[in-house]
Amino acid sequence: MKELNTQVGIIGAGPAGLTLALMLHQAGISSIIIENKSRSYVENRVRAGLLEHNTVEIFEQLGVAERLHHEGLVHHGCYISYNGVQQRIDFQKHTQRSVTIYGQQEVVKDLIKTCIERQIEIVFEAEAHHIKDFTTKTPSIIFQNEGESFTLHCDFVAGCDGFHGIGRKHIPAASYQEFKIEYPFSWLGILAYSKPNYEELIYAFHEQGFALASMRSEKICRLYLQVPNDDKIETWSDVEIWQELEHRLGLPLDRGEIFEKSITPMRSFMIDNMQAGRLFLAGDAAHIVPPTGAKGLNLAIADVRNLAIGITHWYEKNDALHLENYTQKCVARVWRVQDFSNFMTNLCHKVAENGSFDQHLQKSKFDYLRLSEAYQKTIAENYVGLPFETFDN
Repeated sequence: MKELNTQVGIIGAGPAGLTLALMLHQAGISSIIIENKSRSYVENRVRAGLLEHNTVEIFEQLGVAERLHHEGLVHHGCYISYNGVQQRIDFQKHTQRSVTIYGQQEVVKDLIKTCIERQIEIVFEAEAHHIKDFTTKTPSIIFQNEGESFTLHCDFVAGCDGFHGIGRKHIPAASYQEFKIEYPFSWLGILAYSKPNYEELIYAFHEQGFALASMRSEKICRLYLQVPNDDKIETWSDVEIWQELEHRLGLPLDRGEIFEKSITPMRSFMIDNMQAGRLFLAGDAAHIVPPTGAKGLNLAIADVRNLAIGITHWYEKNDALHLENYTQKCVARVWRVQDFSNFMTNLCHKVAENGSFDQHLQKSKFDYLRLSEAYQKTIAENYVGLPFETFDN
């Protein structure tokens, strides 16, 4: 078995793991990233596409925002629609902040390129099997790559390996409580070579179900339809998808070529402990939010910011307090994000029969949203991203 050594072993080359590695590198702390998929796979998997103001600032600080600023689309608001009646949420007015539309796969490409330029080692197609001795001062990660077995010795392990990764499986089950919601609907999502004829995102409630009009660039649209959980992508022709989108959104669309389509279940999940010894979880390894609030990637970046601060303080000041408080800092934000994502999901989706008590409550929320600037401000504040957690030096 071959032996490797570094200060922080990171499992997962998604936005969380890559960003953490770059943050640590800025502080002079070494890391090695282990990723079980190929570079091509992680650079091309379609995920989120909206970056909070705070996330953009993090990427600027790390020196990875040049292409983001050149190709990303800055949005100063969004629309929430209820059966064709629209209300704009003005981010600039209520928060003096904005969000940026930029695909997660593009973020990952930028992060990987920068890691390689800064000589941060990423081992692709390396399957992590076990995390050893993480309750001691000498944890290690056992993994395989190209038929060989490796032991990566480190001071800390960061499990940034997603919902199905090994990181969370090593956190003692007795140390956390698990919370989850399985929503009774899914999203049918498409990417299309189509010029958006709308300038900002539209979240549309319709009596036939939710629809979302988003985009990835000035030439590519990202659109979604609420569908039953047992629906199959094969039952939807491209023509039917475009017709239903136009019907629910209430506007004509540029019916370009659909080059990617999928159905994604809607769920919320989290555990209330994100650490054990010298093992720390970040991102989807610890929590999943429904995509309605556009928070998954952004929450992962907030996690690794807290973790990087804690690890840096440990090395520079021999101070473990921020690491000891890592879960407390992160989980408070996770609950806030879960609440907002759940609110947006229940506000915009068809969750009750027409004429029912719950449906009238849903419409009442939208009616109040149109009347109350305070309500609009609350949505704007959460949507652009709440301030990061503070730390005493």
